[in-house]
Amino acid sequence: MARKPDRPLRRGWTTGACATAATRAALMGLWGAERPGRVTITLPKGEQPEFEISHWDQGDGWCEAGVVKDAGDDPDVTHGALVKARVSASGGGVVFAAGEGVGTVTMPGLPIPPGEPAINPVPRRMMEDAVDEVAAELGQAPDIRIEVSIPGGAALAQKTWNPRLGVKGGLSILGTTGIVRPFSCAAWIASIHRGIDVACAQGLRHVAGCTGASSEKAVQALYGLPDHAMLDMGDFAGGMLKYLAKHPVPRVTVGGGIGKMTKLAQGARDLHSGRSQVDFRGLAEVLGDEDVAYMNTALQVFENKGEKYAEWVAHAALEQVRAMLPEGVRADTVVTDRQGGILARAGV
Repeated sequence: MARKPDRPLRRGWTTGACATAATRAALMGLWGAERPGRVTITLPKGEQPEFEISHWDQGDGWCEAGVVKDAGDDPDVTHGALVKARVSASGGGVVFAAGEGVGTVTMPGLPIPPGEPAINPVPRRMMEDAVDEVAAELGQAPDIRIEVSIPGGAALAQKTWNPRLGVKGGLSILGTTGIVRPFSCAAWIASIHRGIDVACAQGLRHVAGCTGASSEKAVQALYGLPDHAMLDMGDFAGGMLKYLAKHPVPRVTVGGGIGKMTKLAQGARDLHSGRSQVDFRGLAEVLGDEDVAYMNTALQVFENKGEKYAEWVAHAALEQVRAMLPEGVRADTVVTDRQGGILARAGV
């Protein structure tokens, strides 16, 4: 059983919030105000957090400020990264550019069109608002080029979904509220949704969601699927399938290890160990063996019941998948062992 933390989890700030704070500070420097040690910004829901300015550089016609991202207690790959904004005059309005470590969108289906810096709509709006506010305060025209950069971001991006979503060269500047809520499932599910959006925009006719790296590798090799057809389902089978029901693709494969696929077969939608468990008594009934009720792991059941168990899991999981998808969508399931070896398939 997962151990509960002994204190409230500390929230943090998105890259979009950090970029906005850096932008506000840099604008003050560009337009002749005193260099700030800290700045306050307004988040979409009205909260006004304060950020320490950790980086400063300035030259002829430009100014750059940076904020070290604090993701709170969330296991965010960008925690501790320096988010910088360099501002300079534009030919008119607010113009965004991708600096070092910030990616460029190359595929349709994301909120930002191909060719644009991977700075999402809400962070753009937050930075535009900061430009308007500081321009009004200091009597300047709000015609600004904002180049956002994250040193080391290209390497960090390899640990995210960005390469699969067609964001090349670095990280995305993200956030819809400005706040990172610790261990939230929402960010993961949102990334699954964006993966489906990209797959639909690319016209893919077959996508796959898997519970982990081994099953994903097996399924991708089995069907020869491109990277952007592989949805990072993880434990969120329900979240993926619900979105696919509204944004259908002609064929969907769901793959995973026998333990998590057993939970799906038994009706679980969230396959995390802290939120669903294998029902061994239920397995004993379907497999016709009372001893199974006293077993401790799905692997132990497989070692005792072998192919019969794996086949039941594949077919029962397929029934659950089909129940969540609209008619006309072809579905299949793949059950693997821990090394990615295929134990059973259904719906082929």
